[in-house]
Amino acid sequence: MKKLIAVAVALVGFTNHPSRAEDKVDFARQIRPILEQNCVKCHGPEKQKAKLRLDSKEAAMKGGKDGAIIVAGKADKSEMYRRITLPKGDDDIMPNEGDPLTREQTDLIRDWINQGAEWPEVAAAKQSEPSNPLAGLPPDFKPGANEAKAAAKIAQLGVDLRPIAMNIHWTEANFRPQGTSVTDAAIAPLKDVTSLTDLNLAGTKITDAGLATAEGLTYLTRLHLELTSITDAGLAHLKSLTNLNYLNLYGTAVTDSGLEHLKGLHKLKHLYVWQTKVTEAGVKNLKAALPGLEISTGAELTAVAKKEDDTKKEEKKEEKK
Repeated sequence: MKKLIAVAVALVGFTNHPSRAEDKVDFARQIRPILEQNCVKCHGPEKQKAKLRLDSKEAAMKGGKDGAIIVAGKADKSEMYRRITLPKGDDDIMPNEGDPLTREQTDLIRDWINQGAEWPEVAAAKQSEPSNPLAGLPPDFKPGANEAKAAAKIAQLGVDLRPIAMNIHWTEANFRPQGTSVTDAAIAPLKDVTSLTDLNLAGTKITDAGLATAEGLTYLTRLHLELTSITDAGLAHLKSLTNLNYLNLYGTAVTDSGLEHLKGLHKLKHLYVWQTKVTEAGVKNLKAALPGLEISTGAELTAVAKKEDDTKKEEKKEEKK
């Protein structure tokens, strides 16, 4: 159970992992979510650190400025595997922001590489969709007059308002490291940061009322609300965020009723509702309104936990014989 919770808190992919090294790893179900959650932000369409992209097979296999990072069939020779297994705090660790990958995730990537690093092409319907959530935002946008003052107030909390990439006016803010010291009052200055496209409020003490600050952030494409006290009432403040592409509600008290507030967010593609009060019926109802939305409920992890428990029980029975 502790192992399962560790995976959940990291919130990277909601994927299961092979119970034996020889089990075939499913790229679409097990590897792609890890890359999308942890790697594509810095190595994707929005920015490419070290000239590396990990959002397509061709780009990933080509590598970056230092050459190939994946050697099919040889995880021990792959720079990607070396970096994701470095100790926390190492200058070269990947990802270099947020929590390191869990042991389960690094093992998955290791096994995937050793099995040939197969990367099936996505369906044509998926390829036709814009891969960059910023593509629809106005290129001639200019920050408001009060944005600099708001950024200064936020900096006093130890949070930097920074560009998501070089020579781009769109910004991001991550309050997660400050945790429970972040309250509704602390995020109030955000109402003037209209350039904000990526906001992480995970693990903070914001409330439904405080989320009203986000109503005017209409260019927001990514929003982390996991492990907060947000409820259905808070989601009502998100109706105006029509550019939202990613929303994480893991560990909140949101119910099916709250999902009703999301039906007008037609650009929403990724939603995480594990350990909420959302039911299968609510998921089905929302997907009917937003057919292109991928909703992760954590069902995969629950199945893995049960499988592992069953395996351990069988092993104990064999030992007693």
